[in-house]
Amino acid sequence: MSDPHRLESGQIREAARRIDGLVRRTPTQRLSVEVPSGPIEVVLKHEFTQFGGCFKARGSLNAILSARADGRLGDAGVLVASGGNAAIGAAWAARLAGTEATVVVPETAPPVKIDSLRRLGATVHQIGDHYQQAADAASRLATETGALLLHAYDQIPVAAGAGTIGLELADDVEGPLTTVACVGGGGLLAGLAATLRAGDRLVGVEPRGASCFDQARRTGAPVDVTLDSIASDSLGATRVGDICWASVADREVDSVVVDDADLIEARRRLWENLRVVVEHGTAAAVAAVLTGRVTPAPGSTLCIVLCGANTSLDL
Repeated sequence: MSDPHRLESGQIREAARRIDGLVRRTPTQRLSVEVPSGPIEVVLKHEFTQFGGCFKARGSLNAILSARADGRLGDAGVLVASGGNAAIGAAWAARLAGTEATVVVPETAPPVKIDSLRRLGATVHQIGDHYQQAADAASRLATETGALLLHAYDQIPVAAGAGTIGLELADDVEGPLTTVACVGGGGLLAGLAATLRAGDRLVGVEPRGASCFDQARRTGAPVDVTLDSIASDSLGATRVGDICWASVADREVDSVVVDDADLIEARRRLWENLRVVVEHGTAAAVAAVLTGRVTPAPGSTLCIVLCGANTSLDL
C-alpha cells in the first residue's frame, strides 16, 4: 500500500494546472560564482519575485482552489499558522480567491512580515514564541470558527504547489539538475523531490541551529529539535513534516548543514554582487554552494532556489 504522505509527480502536475496563470512563473539567472575550488556556473531560480515575496503563494493557492472545488471552503475563509512566509502566501492567495484569511504567527515574527500581512487584509494573531505554539493555537481557532486550516508545509496540496518550481526548472534548464534549496519543515523539499527525474539530485540545506531534516536523517526518523539560528524566523520548524519525510525516501535527496556565519556571508555576497536581498533562511542554500559543501555532479547543472525575500534592509 502506498504511503498517503508521499508526494508523487502527478500531484505536482495537477497543482501546476490549477494555479497556471495565477502565480508568477519566476525567472532564472545563469552566472558564474567563486567557490573554494574556483569559479563554477550556477542557475539561480528567482522565486523571491513570486507574489508575496516567497514560494509559499503557490501551495496556499493550490490548497484554497482545491478546497473550493471540493466544497470545503466556507464563509470563515482560511486559517494558517506560520513564522511569516506561509501566512503571507495564504493571505495573498485568499485575497485572490475572494475569501477571508486569519493568520497566527509567533510573537517573535519579524515586523516586516507582520506589516505585509496587514496590508494584505489578513487578521493577525501573535501567539507564542515559536512556530509550534502558533500552530497549536491555529488548530484551536479553526475548530472554533470553521475556517479551512492550512498547514505551513505538512499538507499535500501545499507541498504540491511548492513542487511546481521543480517543473519550471526542468523546463527552463536543459539536462540533469542538482537543485539546492533551504529546508524549514520540508514542504518545498518534498515538492521538489517529487519532480526529480533520472539523473537529477536534490540537496536540502539548513542552518546548524535549525536542522530538523538533517537530524531526522541522522536519527532515522523525525525528531524534535531545539532552535538556535538567526534564520529560525523562516526556518523555524522544530520537527520535519511527515510529507517531507515520506517524499524523500528512495529519492536522490541529500542533506547539508551550514553555520549562521556562512549564511550571513552568503546573504552579503548576494547583495554586493547581484543587488539581490533575501532572507537569512534563503541564503542557507547559497551558503552551501559558496562554501563548497555542494558541488554539481558531472554533466549536471547546479540550480539554487532563492525562495524568499521577506526581510528588511536594516538586517
